[in-house]
Parts: sequence; structure tokens; C-alpha cells
Amino acid sequence: MSTKTEKNLKEAFAGESQANRRYLAFAERAEDESLHGVAKLFRAVAAAETVHALKHFRVAGGVGKTRENLQEALSGEMHEFKNMYPQMISDAKEEGQKAAEISFHYANEVEKVHAALYAKALEDPEKFPVKDYHVCKICGYTVGDQAPDKCPVCGANKKAFFKVG
Repeated sequence: MSTKTEKNLKEAFAGESQANRRYLAFAERAEDESLHGVAKLFRAVAAAETVHALKHFRVAGGVGKTRENLQEALSGEMHEFKNMYPQMISDAKEEGQKAAEISFHYANEVEKVHAALYAKALEDPEKFPVKDYHVCKICGYTVGDQAPDKCPVCGANKKAFFKVG
């Protein structure tokens, strides 16, 4: 049975994590509106929310050994593309929510890529190569080394990729 503090840590982690993502979305909008000072403020507070979320997650015991973390990440990605997103795609289609359907479809396809990357890392974490990754800002497609000329998931061109080193 969970204590109140354990429940509070999980709730705080979720809230801080969501705040981080919201503030980053707000920062993008502020940039689109050429409100660069506000965008920087949103990004700074988003970074602080990440500090809070990570601390709560660690204190709650959410971080294990790397092999355990890889297995948990792989399981999560597999759940998303096998169960969660297919149902969400179906619901969006049924409700005629085309933008949501596309968003869920992109995420579903990319979660398969993430699962494959985690599975590869699990084979031998100590020999897993150090490399830069490129992520498509449209759909999240993730690839090591070089960005493709065209995203295989959403069709975006190479310029849509950003480097994560």
C-alpha cells in the first residue's frame, strides 16, 4: 500500500512533467509571435520544472540500474504502440478528429522506432555506440547519426530534424 508521501511524489512528478511540456509549447507560441523575452521565460521555468520532476521521480524510487531502466522504457514504448495509440487512433477516427488521429498515428509509428532502439541498447548496454541522434520536430521520428533527407513517418524534409547530442 502506498503512503500519502509516495502518492504525493507521483502526483508532483506528473504535474511538474506536464508543466514542463506546457511551458515549452507556450514558449514555441511566444517565439511564433516574436515575443522572445516571454519565450525565454517559459523555457527557463520549464527547465526548473524538469529539475523538480526529476528530483520527485528519483526520491520516489523511479530510477533503477540502466538495464532495468532500458527494460522499463522498452515495455512502455511497446504498450504505447500495441495498445494505447491504436485505441486512441480508433477513437479519433470514430469522432472525426483528423488532427488528433494524425498526431496519434505519428506517435504510434515513432514509438515502434523507440522500442527498437531500446531493444538494441538492451542487447549490450556497455557496447551500445555513442552517437548523436536527430529528431523530427513534426512527428518525433528518431534516428542515429544523420537525419534522412525525408522523414519516413511524416514526410518532412531534412530541415525539420534537430540534433540531440
